[in-house]
Amino acid sequence: MKQAFVTPPEGGRWITISPQGMMVPENPIIGVIEGDGVGPDIWHASKIVFDAAVEKAYGGSRKTLWWPIPAGEKSYDLYGEHITQQAMEAIQEALIVIKGPLTTPVGSGFRSINVTLRQKLDLYACVRPVKYIAGTPAPVTHPEYMDMVIFRENTEDVYAGIEWKAGSNDAIKLITFLRDGMSVTVDTSSGIGLKPISPRATKRLVRKAIKFARANNRKRITLVHKGNIMKFTEGAFRDWGYELAREEYPDLVITEAEVQEEHGGNLPPGKILMNDRIADSMFQQALLRPREYEVLCCPNLNGDYISDALAAQVGGLGMAPGANIGDGCAIFEATHGSAPKYAGLDKVNPGSMILSGAMLFDHIGWLEVADFIRGGLAATVQSKTVTYDLARQMTDANEVSCSAFGRAVAEKIRSL
Repeated sequence: MKQAFVTPPEGGRWITISPQGMMVPENPIIGVIEGDGVGPDIWHASKIVFDAAVEKAYGGSRKTLWWPIPAGEKSYDLYGEHITQQAMEAIQEALIVIKGPLTTPVGSGFRSINVTLRQKLDLYACVRPVKYIAGTPAPVTHPEYMDMVIFRENTEDVYAGIEWKAGSNDAIKLITFLRDGMSVTVDTSSGIGLKPISPRATKRLVRKAIKFARANNRKRITLVHKGNIMKFTEGAFRDWGYELAREEYPDLVITEAEVQEEHGGNLPPGKILMNDRIADSMFQQALLRPREYEVLCCPNLNGDYISDALAAQVGGLGMAPGANIGDGCAIFEATHGSAPKYAGLDKVNPGSMILSGAMLFDHIGWLEVADFIRGGLAATVQSKTVTYDLARQMTDANEVSCSAFGRAVAEKIRSL
């Protein structure tokens, strides 16, 4: 017999969305997907940090109630499905969820649960802030120059999953159509995939990035694309981004050309600069001139690559937070994989989930909690109390377990 679905915790209230915005009670119910592999380890360490930060900020007047929502391998063991309809409804009920990594097989098997969540819940913006925490070992000379936020479109591009296996009837049918109807020659032994990029999805992503930049005093937005080769998908992404800025923010956003031609290369006060870069050039710019970039808007695949590449410059994915955000639901997640060989060993760095939790508290307006989380984490790293991934790159480090790191961060928070 299948186990009954987990009921919400008693004593909590739901976060709601109204025309005035998000309404957050003093005792909100927040969903938790522990994840697979190392997910339970990093969640338990992170929860210690979150609860300490809430207590420090509000002294008991506010409290988060965590609601476990099964997904991934745990859900399959309990219900025979990696993600159930009940779980989807629970996420929509909670609105705000924090999530560990979920395992996805490569080459065969079920499609990514992460992609399923993003598409079915319309979490169209993957938001990845990348900023250096002093004391973290890094492979570049000046990691402190890195302070960018990536807005990655989450629902289209190759992640839409429109593809056909090599040699299948559907692949051959499409190849034949391309040859006979479009005069396009494709090797008949090929697998075939399509990448849709639409004005609707592009513009809502760019709109969210502009709103973020305005609210957070960011002065530069860069559209990252491969439009020199894929002119009608990624090139269109670039064009639609500029179009949205002209249509909706004509008094706020100014282009790079306008700054040069009309303002002598100096950004006027109160304006946000919008420019664009070819994806491969942007990788080089991120290494050589990171201080010139603040907010990046990317199609799905480019955003995936560049998010991880930027994270590598400031200590790796163990220190990289992220969120998938729509107009209603938002899921904040550890950005690394499930690392099954470390599952249950209490070993890995929980920093990614801890920092994603700080993003969560920013999102619900509990800014004091977010500040304590970041401050406690930074103080712990600077004291050289770190997990193995950072300890092996430092001298005289105090290497601790995943849970011990969480406890150390919580202690630093209490002392702030």
